Amino acid sequence: MALKRVVVTGMGALTALGKTVDEYWNGLVNGISGADDITLFDASKFRTKFACEVKNFDPTEYLDKKEVRKLDRFSQFALVVSDQAFADAGLNAENINPDRAGVVFSSGIGGLISFQHEVMEFARGDGTPRFSPFFIPKMILDIAAGHISMRHNLRGPNFAVVSACASSTHALIEAFNLIRHGKADIILSGGSEAVICEAGVGGFNAMKALSERNEDPKTASRPYDKDRDGFVMGEGAGVLVLEELEHAKKRGARIYCEIAGGGATADAYHITAPHPDGLGASAVMLAALEDAGMKPEEIDYINTHGTSTPLGDIAEVKALEQVFGSSLPNINISSTKSMTGHCLGAAGVIEAIACIKAVIHDIAPPTINHFTDDPELNPTLNFTFNKAQKRTINAALSNTFGFGGHNACLIVKKYRE
Repeated sequence: MALKRVVVTGMGALTALGKTVDEYWNGLVNGISGADDITLFDASKFRTKFACEVKNFDPTEYLDKKEVRKLDRFSQFALVVSDQAFADAGLNAENINPDRAGVVFSSGIGGLISFQHEVMEFARGDGTPRFSPFFIPKMILDIAAGHISMRHNLRGPNFAVVSACASSTHALIEAFNLIRHGKADIILSGGSEAVICEAGVGGFNAMKALSERNEDPKTASRPYDKDRDGFVMGEGAGVLVLEELEHAKKRGARIYCEIAGGGATADAYHITAPHPDGLGASAVMLAALEDAGMKPEEIDYINTHGTSTPLGDIAEVKALEQVFGSSLPNINISSTKSMTGHCLGAAGVIEAIACIKAVIHDIAPPTINHFTDDPELNPTLNFTFNKAQKRTINAALSNTFGFGGHNACLIVKKYRE
């Protein structure tokens, strides 16, 4: 059976740069940092006191108050972006078959805020178990996919994907494969993360993974800068409506782009560190290119994993050089984590949206906060430092890598008949 073509017909996003896709994209192209002092808890005693929070988020603006009490923050985010994407795609009960429409959603950690709250409340008590009946349903990371399906009556494939910071890219690849193999017509796919709490920040601080540039949060995320000192934690969510091409055309849907291909590999090396030679990263990009039937020189923009960690940035650039060779200096490279922070399990879909918007508008978003060149990096490469660049972008590639050595890569391209 011939593989079906898969297009994107709707998008939704919540990030530190804004609460819509347009606000998010505007922040990216203008090089705005979403980092600031933490407001979600008292971080005064923590080594890192800042993060990229979704600012002024009031779930009751979008959801019923009774419903909000039953949802962890990451599920609240998930429902908001699913509503955005559903409306953006022009979907309704009349133009979809609910048995052919599904959800593949993800989170790297899930309801950590709810887990922390319930355990701390128990620890403060006399040992008598008094847990909320919603504790488990608020915590488990697959619950967001379930809530999205119930909210929009989507009765097709429904499951969650977890691979740490690669989670939502893996989710998009799974959704892409379901549609192109004829298992569904429409899939809402993406991811959500909300772990800016004592346990989340404290845990990553203990690993020495986070930047501690407390005196200047907005410049703390410095991918590819010589003085980078760790990532900035972010939160947020994103959803894409993936749709079979003929189904989209039949209902007159607006088509943003086409999903070209995806790849998945493992480093099989270390629980947190990347392979120093970027072997898993290079393999995943080659797998995605092969899946898309594309050559390396056909890629115009690469949204890197680029977390602003000393080891990770170097390993990824080595992988890029292995895969793209002499064509790499002609490709715009950037890490939008310099603006959004690292949204962990939601990073992949948020960065896929950046790639889609780059393809639509022919603009490569920047890597901000570059001050000092790293002598270990090839000076001929275009990291799109500090300012967005206008250029033709026919195809864009997005990398995401997760603790445990999980690698995922997605390629999007301009839609053409």
